[in-house]
Amino acid sequence: MTAIEAGVRASENPWRGEIKAMLALGWPMILTNLGQTAMNATDVMLMGRLGPQALAAGALGSNLYFMPLIFGLGLMLATSPMIATELGRKRHSVRDVRRTVRQGLWLAVLISIPIWIFLWNAEAVLNWMGQEPELAAQAGTYVRWLQWAVLPFYGYIVLRSFISALERPGWALIIVFIAVVLNAVLAWCLMFGHLGLPAMGVAGAGLATSLASAFMFVGLACVVALEKKFRRYRMFGRFWRADWPRFKALLALGLPIAGILAFEVTIFNAAALLMGLISPASLAAHAIAIQIASISFMVPLGLNQAVTVRVGLAFGARDPDGIARAGWTAYVIGVGFMALMALTMITVPNFLISAFIDMGAPENAEVIALAVTFLAFAGLFQIADGAQAVGAGMLRGLHDTKVPMIYAAIGYWGIGLPLGVLLAFPLGLKGNGIWIGLSVGLVVVAALLLTRWLRRGRLGLMDEKRAFG
Repeated sequence: MTAIEAGVRASENPWRGEIKAMLALGWPMILTNLGQTAMNATDVMLMGRLGPQALAAGALGSNLYFMPLIFGLGLMLATSPMIATELGRKRHSVRDVRRTVRQGLWLAVLISIPIWIFLWNAEAVLNWMGQEPELAAQAGTYVRWLQWAVLPFYGYIVLRSFISALERPGWALIIVFIAVVLNAVLAWCLMFGHLGLPAMGVAGAGLATSLASAFMFVGLACVVALEKKFRRYRMFGRFWRADWPRFKALLALGLPIAGILAFEVTIFNAAALLMGLISPASLAAHAIAIQIASISFMVPLGLNQAVTVRVGLAFGARDPDGIARAGWTAYVIGVGFMALMALTMITVPNFLISAFIDMGAPENAEVIALAVTFLAFAGLFQIADGAQAVGAGMLRGLHDTKVPMIYAAIGYWGIGLPLGVLLAFPLGLKGNGIWIGLSVGLVVVAALLLTRWLRRGRLGLMDEKRAFG
């Protein structure tokens, strides 16, 4: 039984049905996101065993890598609300769904080319940013091996949007689970020279992630081509045929989504680069704290993706009550979970940090002390981070992306980053100042997105009625 059917059968209690439907769709997405994050977390853990210098270089390289990656990811995510809305309007639609997926894959290829060119010059970019030459050289080597993960990762995201809109996200979870194991084994062998393979250091982590990403796309492509429910869409037949109207529609919806993600993620990337200007210890501690925060963020991120589908289905079906139920259900679950994670980060920081660094090594004492402090700030902004993530997904399901992009620009780059720089450098708070700026930026964006959602409700969903025609 699909999540939609679960909601229908529980129609005597629509809210209970929506909770069941949201969890049925959301938990595989959450676990899939955790699996994808686990690959990066594995790399960070192994880099920590190479020493603080390698960990700092890996953090620099990862942050530079994610800057352009996230922008392209926003373009790929436009496929999800488009597919969901079409299926909500016509449950057995094939042609329009296929058009969206194919053009999503076209877009993946086209956007990967400039990203590869940028990442190939990572060392020069980091030197230009004022990073230590030795760290920049090591980070540049890592990124040159990691950059080949971009295209298969984008392809995987497009196909995942397709199977998730059909409420079959379990396949993506299975493939990511295998990829996590594959990445861990390959990284262990390639970084340290086990099983007869060369010891490549941080470069081995980049190569391992690229190979694991290639496996993810190929694996999911095989599922889409062979599994009975997906096979009828003939997704890869005549793939070379252009569909410019659908391509332009994807760009129109995807560019604001890309802007939202770029503003959000690049402020964290900028924070890491600023930490590198303070000290290698601050950068290493920041890498640990942000990795822990990123793991907890996978739950509201999964709900972000699930609520986009649920709201999109209701939007296409012309169901204003369904839109409201889907949005608020995801919002309460996401914020509630992040409140629990905030409590965990504040009360047991040493336990969490011990997974990333040797707590007994004297040379790690400064990194550990800073990581404990940074993790306390990470705990404080957990609730706002969850609220803005789910809120963005709620509005995305309504194809409302342009105004949220403006909100992200204001909150992250207009308020959060300038405040963090002011507190860190002129006022002397260093890393603590940067984390305070991050927290304030998240609170501002979360409040603006919630206001946007509430305003649409007070207007009696007039915008939705106009959109439905």
